[in-house]
Amino acid sequence: MTTAGSRALTRPTIATYAIGSLGTGGFAALPGLVLVYYLTDTLGIAALAAGILVTLAKVWDVLIDPVIGARSDRSLAHRGTRRRMMLLGAVVLPVLFALTFAVPAGIGPVASGIWVFVAFVAAATAFSLFQVPYIALPAELTSSYDQRTRLLATRVVVLTIAILLFGAGAPEIRDAFADERLGYLVMAVSAAALIGVSLIISSFSAPTGSATTAPSVSLVDTYRVGVAALNRSQPFRALLLTFLLQGLATGVMLAGAQYVATWVLGAGVAILFVSLIGPALIFAPVWAAISRRIGKERAFVWASSLFGIAALSIVLQLWWPGEWIYAPVALAGAGYAGMQALPMSMLPDVISHDARRHRKASAGTFGGVWTAGETTGMALGATVLTIVLAASGYLESVANQEVTQPDSAIAGIIISFSVVPAVIIGGSLLTFARYPLRRHDIEHADTAHADTDPVGGHAPHSTEESK
Repeated sequence: MTTAGSRALTRPTIATYAIGSLGTGGFAALPGLVLVYYLTDTLGIAALAAGILVTLAKVWDVLIDPVIGARSDRSLAHRGTRRRMMLLGAVVLPVLFALTFAVPAGIGPVASGIWVFVAFVAAATAFSLFQVPYIALPAELTSSYDQRTRLLATRVVVLTIAILLFGAGAPEIRDAFADERLGYLVMAVSAAALIGVSLIISSFSAPTGSATTAPSVSLVDTYRVGVAALNRSQPFRALLLTFLLQGLATGVMLAGAQYVATWVLGAGVAILFVSLIGPALIFAPVWAAISRRIGKERAFVWASSLFGIAALSIVLQLWWPGEWIYAPVALAGAGYAGMQALPMSMLPDVISHDARRHRKASAGTFGGVWTAGETTGMALGATVLTIVLAASGYLESVANQEVTQPDSAIAGIIISFSVVPAVIIGGSLLTFARYPLRRHDIEHADTAHADTDPVGGHAPHSTEESK
């Protein structure tokens, strides 16, 4: 089977891998931006109920991701590649994504909610079929500490372009139609086509190698393997909890952007979204360069701190509302680039560290648990937002109905877009303080591993033990 150390990380490999983030970014950004708003302001579903629907859909995603991760590892052993599972998700996802926004007119809020829930659960499952093995690939494409940063920084550039394209462009498509339901459907179909093409292309970045026999694994064993990976790898636990919390913070802001644009600024969401994501496009390579000088771990702390401070300053909108909000949003976007690229480049370090210590290839399992954690954070972001909206008296509405929000609801929107994510980011920096791996752990281990017999030799000793 092809190993990371035996493959050159070429530009075509980087490009083929990174283009997948056009689809993954689109699927992550667009529902996160408009799905709750679609439920509350087009389908007439109460804010808290909308949050519960989205959260329950994500709960299923969390449950299925570790299973898909274990199946991905088995597919790699049995077929020599993860490509087949990725292609299946890439083909099925676009259809299910379009169906999520295809709720028929004339049915009530309850039936509409059920429609969206079923379609979104199915779409999330298809997405995981691609995303989980996709997350595992960097550990198999290269073993270099800096090359992984280069690969993931390129991916984040594409991811940022996707978020910018889908987040700013898709609502424009929706708003071009007088009929809100038709606008959402055309938006979803257009987005689904682009998502499908990018995922199919990226599936071919999965390396192929020789197949081996792989024992069948029961459902219970699948979860046991995932729990075992968490238990044995302290670096993974620290990094996963950090990324989960940061997914929660960004999820709250992403879901709240449409509400801020509509009810605080009285404008379309496109400008606000560009202010957040545009700087991320510029700063993704900047954080990669910084990480080469000071290490990706310190660079990550800097990026997270910038995001948290910028988000917290937005609370001043309570007393001095105005378009100055775009400045701190842009600073948050600059930090967001590092918050995405650097943890994802640390994940393959964690995976290879575990593989060397325990002589076990578990990239798919780690990818499944990682995706479950990321999904949990993003899902709870929507939940936290809807709890704040419900507590502050936000009024839901159906398509083309005009309402006036109370002052308390406007305050709730601002707080959920500023104080809440800033506090969560602060918590994530506390959990990241327990992340032990540094450049010398990875590079020293790789050198030792190259001189050690892969079967009979001893696992290289890291300066930080699993705890």
